[in-house]
Amino acid sequence: MIARLAALVLICATALLPMQAMAQSGPLRIELTEGVIEPMPFAVPDFVAESPAAQQFATDISRVIAADLTGTGLFREISRDAHIARVSSFGAPVQFADWKAINAQALITGSVAADSSGRVVVKFRVWDVFAGQELGQGMQFVSDASGWTRLAHKVADQVYSRLTGETPYFDSRVVFVSETGPKDARQKRLAIMDYDGANVQFLTDDSSLVLAPRFSPNGERVLYTSYATGFPRIHVLTVGNVDSRILQVGEGEMSFAPRFSPDGRMVVYSLTQGSNTDIYAMDLASGATRRLTSTPAIETAPSFSPDGSQIVFESDRSGSQQLYVMPAMGGEAQRISFGEGRYGTPVWSPRGDRIAFTKQNAGRFHIGVMRTDGKEERLLTASFLDEGPTWAPNGRVIMFSRETQGAQGSSALYSVDVSGRNLKRVRTPAGASDPSWGPLQ
Repeated sequence: MIARLAALVLICATALLPMQAMAQSGPLRIELTEGVIEPMPFAVPDFVAESPAAQQFATDISRVIAADLTGTGLFREISRDAHIARVSSFGAPVQFADWKAINAQALITGSVAADSSGRVVVKFRVWDVFAGQELGQGMQFVSDASGWTRLAHKVADQVYSRLTGETPYFDSRVVFVSETGPKDARQKRLAIMDYDGANVQFLTDDSSLVLAPRFSPNGERVLYTSYATGFPRIHVLTVGNVDSRILQVGEGEMSFAPRFSPDGRMVVYSLTQGSNTDIYAMDLASGATRRLTSTPAIETAPSFSPDGSQIVFESDRSGSQQLYVMPAMGGEAQRISFGEGRYGTPVWSPRGDRIAFTKQNAGRFHIGVMRTDGKEERLLTASFLDEGPTWAPNGRVIMFSRETQGAQGSSALYSVDVSGRNLKRVRTPAGASDPSWGPLQ
């Protein structure tokens, strides 16, 4: 883990010189709406290898870029078998007529160099084929060989942003609970991976039950709940050195369901004293705590708004599990969920405009979204058991856990677009649950 993280620090980006920024008039742009769209066809020929040592990197990086873009459901790659033109050098003129003939609206070209010190350099350009011009400036990214997938994700992020105008999310990581063993004796440990399931690494062993990991806003720390002491207790883990410590609570008290504040200085969580569960906040530097709710009900699953001014949480104070919003310092809470069924695990979108949640109704579980005032509820999924949504850094994609029914049932991670399109499974080497999506690296 430490070696990998050190390697990734080497990654940097520069605009290529003397490439020219070309004037844009009606640039190629895919408009993201809530309706069904036709994926934009694009071509990404294998990047040019500038030496024999770079050949495999050139092929692999091109394929990861294509997979990132097509995985959004917004783009459709044109098979390389259909390509008429061949790209033999990074600086060669683009034969736009050949790319128009196969209806490629966007073209991504690039090259890869690998030197004897293990450094990999990727250059790329994005072209608007029908306008016959470059979109933005060419750029290059540099890393050591172990960071080649991040190089590919960074190129894909740039292409995604130029074609959609949206903040990207490919160069990001997800922390989750890796699950192995039978359903009645499941072993669970914390793991971290790239957003697409690649490069899985474990952060804890399976000696004790762990639940609900949550990334800090800068991605350097993870909160999670562990039963290592026999009671649920919140731990803070530093990702870089895999060192963790317990957030201290009183004897016999149970703490769980933690989340960081947007500035990373506070933790909001649930604390059970006797038979009562309320929401508290703790200053990580001083350890000072503040009680935010005080009712006989079960109050849990708190999540800050992006500006840190409000907290959404779940409570059964009305007689059934529903969602409420209160000021970040505590105070009067407003119920925002009024549909049929029970609501839980709310999480505020990084855009601040929606709240994702788990809903149980009529024997089915759903992942859904609603406005922060509870209006415009929309269910995105339905299954035997879907739960625990987490937002991509750009607030456009949601990842969650899905468990299958029966004694042999297993848990896996899925993602879905906020519009409900593009539902797909995220590959993991074993069962997986409780994802938490980190920030762009």
